[in-house]
Amino acid sequence: MGETQEFIMKPKIDFCFKELMEEELVRRGFLSALLGVRPEDIGGTELMPTVLRKPHADDKQGILDVRVMLTDGSQVDIEIQVASYKQWPERSLFYLCKMFCEQIRAGDSYEKMKKCIHVGILDFNLFNDSSEYYSRFHLWEDHRNQMYSDKIEVHILELKKVRENQYLENPLLNWARFLGSEKREEMETLAEKDVYIDAAYQRLMALSEDERKKLEYDNRMKAIRDYNSFRQEGIREGREEGRKQGRKQGREEGRKQGAFQKLISMVCKKMVKGKSPEAIAEELEEDRETIERIYTVARKYAPEYEADKIYKEIFPE
Repeated sequence: MGETQEFIMKPKIDFCFKELMEEELVRRGFLSALLGVRPEDIGGTELMPTVLRKPHADDKQGILDVRVMLTDGSQVDIEIQVASYKQWPERSLFYLCKMFCEQIRAGDSYEKMKKCIHVGILDFNLFNDSSEYYSRFHLWEDHRNQMYSDKIEVHILELKKVRENQYLENPLLNWARFLGSEKREEMETLAEKDVYIDAAYQRLMALSEDERKKLEYDNRMKAIRDYNSFRQEGIREGREEGRKQGRKQGREEGRKQGAFQKLISMVCKKMVKGKSPEAIAEELEEDRETIERIYTVARKYAPEYEADKIYKEIFPE
């Protein structure tokens, strides 16, 4: 079998995951396993715009991975995250609350508000004190164990735990294994067990053979590698400087050197594509103030965007 035939995309990469969720059959199968209902009870699933409204210019931008509306009007935000992200609970609540509040306008009745569900599919351990790979949260009274409202739900799937532990097989576990898999043989085995996973696998193979989609996937993988490299280099430089001048000063100095120049280059690449500071900050998972600072200076050097000149203007000697 040739190299091209052997290659298969990783479902946990956000580009690939979004492509899979374009298929209605895949969405229905995954959501039925997640929500614990029969696929036929899910009904229709409609993709919605993923950019959340910004009522005010200085509001933080929210861009979802996949946003789905169910037949009953409920909305589901499905986010997949490969790199460890300490503020994931805060980020997920930000998305969930914006999505919930978007449902009504001035003069609307609160009865119009439907259930909003956040689904976080994480390739890192968020809850290190528990071996459970799946968590489901509601709003509860602390002492009476009484639900305050069923209109807000948070579901978390931790893919790393699935690889590290053994669990009783069920449809959701099979989906978690499929999304976290990097081997064609394992995907094939899982596809044989579930018609909906098979639909995702067939779509995945088609994507992997599409040269245009493969190029987009490769570009996304490169961006992830660059970002991880930037983070690791920043951490190393921060530690080295921290030994000499203290942890806080070390992080600041490390950021001003090679790691920060890499961040400048990443921002400039996205500026070439016409992306806004808010979108860039969201995609790179950086604070908006830092990105806007780079963005403002970098505009002066368009279209060449020379990183060293931008860096020297931001941090003059």
